[in-house]
Amino acid sequence: MIRTDALEQLPVRGALPALERALESHGTAVLCAPPGTGKTTLVPLALAGLLGGGPGRESGPVRRVVVAEPRRIAARAAARRMAWLLGESVGGRVGFSVRGERRVGPGTVVEVVTTGVLLQRLQRDQELAGVDVVVLDECHERHLDADTAAAFLLDVRETLRPELRLVAASATTDAAGWARLLGGHGAADTTGGTAPVVEAPGAAHPVEVVWTPPARPVRPPHGMRVDPALLEHVAAVVRRALRERDGDVLCFLPGVGEIGRVAGHLAGSGAEVLQVHGRASAEVQDAVLAGGAGGRRVVLATSVAESSLTVPGVRVVVDAGLAREPRTDHARGLSALTTVRASQAASRQRAGRAGREAPGAVYRCWAEEEDARLPRWPSPEIMVADLTAFALQAASWGDPDASGLALLDPPPGGAMAAAREVLGAIGAVDGDGRVTARGTRLARLGVHPRLARALVDGADAVGARRAAEVVALLSEEPPRAYGDDLVAAWRTARRGGDAYAGRWRAEARRLEAALRAAHTGRGGTHMTPGDGDGDGAAAAEGRGTATGGRERTDDAAAGLVVALAFPERVARGRGRQAYLMASGTGAELTDGSRLGTAEWLAVAVADRPVASASARVRLAAVTDEETARRAAAPLLSAGEEVLWSEERRDVLARRVERLGAIELLVRPLGSPGPARVRAALLEGLRREGPGLLRWSREASELRQRLGFLHRELGAPWPDVSDAALLEDPDAWLGPELDRARRRTDLERVDAGRALARLLPWATGDAARFETLAPERIEVPSGSRIRIDYEGGQPVLAVKLQEVFGLQETPRIADGRVPLLVHLLSPAGRPAAVTADLASFWRDGYRSVRAELRGRYPKHPWPEDPASAEPTRHTKARMNRS
Repeated sequence: MIRTDALEQLPVRGALPALERALESHGTAVLCAPPGTGKTTLVPLALAGLLGGGPGRESGPVRRVVVAEPRRIAARAAARRMAWLLGESVGGRVGFSVRGERRVGPGTVVEVVTTGVLLQRLQRDQELAGVDVVVLDECHERHLDADTAAAFLLDVRETLRPELRLVAASATTDAAGWARLLGGHGAADTTGGTAPVVEAPGAAHPVEVVWTPPARPVRPPHGMRVDPALLEHVAAVVRRALRERDGDVLCFLPGVGEIGRVAGHLAGSGAEVLQVHGRASAEVQDAVLAGGAGGRRVVLATSVAESSLTVPGVRVVVDAGLAREPRTDHARGLSALTTVRASQAASRQRAGRAGREAPGAVYRCWAEEEDARLPRWPSPEIMVADLTAFALQAASWGDPDASGLALLDPPPGGAMAAAREVLGAIGAVDGDGRVTARGTRLARLGVHPRLARALVDGADAVGARRAAEVVALLSEEPPRAYGDDLVAAWRTARRGGDAYAGRWRAEARRLEAALRAAHTGRGGTHMTPGDGDGDGAAAAEGRGTATGGRERTDDAAAGLVVALAFPERVARGRGRQAYLMASGTGAELTDGSRLGTAEWLAVAVADRPVASASARVRLAAVTDEETARRAAAPLLSAGEEVLWSEERRDVLARRVERLGAIELLVRPLGSPGPARVRAALLEGLRREGPGLLRWSREASELRQRLGFLHRELGAPWPDVSDAALLEDPDAWLGPELDRARRRTDLERVDAGRALARLLPWATGDAARFETLAPERIEVPSGSRIRIDYEGGQPVLAVKLQEVFGLQETPRIADGRVPLLVHLLSPAGRPAAVTADLASFWRDGYRSVRAELRGRYPKHPWPEDPASAEPTRHTKARMNRS
């Protein structure tokens, strides 16, 4: 029996007529309804005509509705809630399909699926035959699968089924953006422009905001690390909420590790502490959603509890203000989650959990003034994630570069190029990016293309069961407690009774069934799309347990399957638990790892800590060179190398066999060609600079003089800066480069002689070089003093007595540049600096004379230096001469 009382209490009921009108006139609509209004449960039942008195009433035609949720827990919960509202069990008129589990029947009208399942179904049946309405729930989260499904559905409406209705629903979303996207597609939309936005009133339960920033500053999140002081503060806020408020507490944290640590801090709080995350068992998730038995509860949850879930009894939300987003390092082939500040949209969504059933409160663990600085929306996954699976979906849809898909944000070009490179390497797309038959098989297995390749190719070598079991380990990373040895984790999962082991066994069975069903020709038509059903051709590459599979140990099997999934991550040891991956990235094991004695590893999971040059290995399997060569065959190369070695700082000539960046075999190359040697020496010169040559004092001074003339007079005097010399080394160093074979040959080159080739001989100006920039200048005493050109202004450092009688400052460069005269004491120490000798004799000399005549009484200190006789000698020697 339909629970009429419960249905009538849902505020979204008042928006149903407007939603129905919008779909009748446009075929698409954006539904904005706050948490607790019934958008996830009431709207699909109404659109399907299961409530009576509404569209599609039971006496008339019934519409079939598919509701897409971003997470399995949300899909299960939504289906159970709708079935309860109808007074039925799941599997009747309301069912659900998620990876590894399907509960539908012949009379199912409303089916709740994950967006991944919907994508697989669209790839197998683009028309979605029999489906009348698709509801994309929680669009604000901007998951890649949801964005992709929306683009495919809009394409279907435009080209195949204009009558297919599409609703984008969320409690908090970019309504304008979605309205533009949905309004621009579909033949049923005769108005153009944007799709209607239907807004439903919120539940009449206010939520009080309490700002609770930490008393002392905490370190911002760093990669996956969260400051323990913040987690202690969150636990303290939960205890405070338990004291100040009634009802259960829902606390949002970024990940499983943080949930575990906060749970530890809450020991002895007097409340039952429950943990909800994607890895929690279905039983735990169901227990949380079923409500408590009387005692108070604290539910520690990741973002899985943000959307589509009503946790009974919750009156208080504690929000740590953090979330996890994917990040991909395309250069190193590493993907990881990183901790970020939660967006304003996510914060509103979380706060709404406190007001679903009654007035509530949200305790936000940050200062109120910080709130306006938070990002408005979470980062669209398409902008930050690995796009390999998306690229295969797009290619399978017939749009390899996704340029024809209606997406809120186009995929970044660099990420798409990296994705196509991976797909090409595994044979999923051809040279033009079009999907191959093999790519179609891989796309239908319901896992990442890398893992699909490992499953298909690995099954032939190690058997379908073992390949499926290893791929199941890779599709959901084992708990950290399982350790970093993948084979040990495999054995733990086999004998384990925890939630992860249960999910792992179910996924392994699903993957094995997908291969075997394809091999027997069943084609998987009876299976849930998205449950990994394949076709006969796929299993032909991975059937049964081949003879080779029986001969391989579990260690060898795991190493091969991991290497097939991540060939660029096969790694060879280079000492002290450090490895070099084929991608060129260094990798290090964590302290205490038992993998450190292995020469070769196949790295399954690695991340790169911020500011670290090397990746950190989280999960790997021992392998060997033969397996690495087989799995990463496209990375094999062999050839001769003549290059400049940074390590040896010399020319290196050798024959090398490589696996990516890993050198497998190296032999010396006896007689490298002169042109290649010359190119290597040029590279060394560019890296180390002209200092690689022999620079005598004369050569350095020549360079300084040429630099001075170029700076003051310009052409035809050459630029002799490092950059200019290295830009055209042949102009001054050509003959020496032709003769040199190694670094020592360059070190013997007279740089001054080479540099003299740059003098402007052709114009005749070279003959004026000594006049314009003389090496020395004669002073009144008759001495020839060297000019120092090293600084900005040339310097003449001369003893003061030697320039007696010199009225004007000497000038060079055709009289344009005065020398900076450093006047020295008889002992050669600086006494004064001037660029205007006449002024110095008039104004400065008297004080210098007063200071130095007592120190140096044997030297002349005339009162009138301008008319005095210049000398290099003492007064006594002057008298003798």
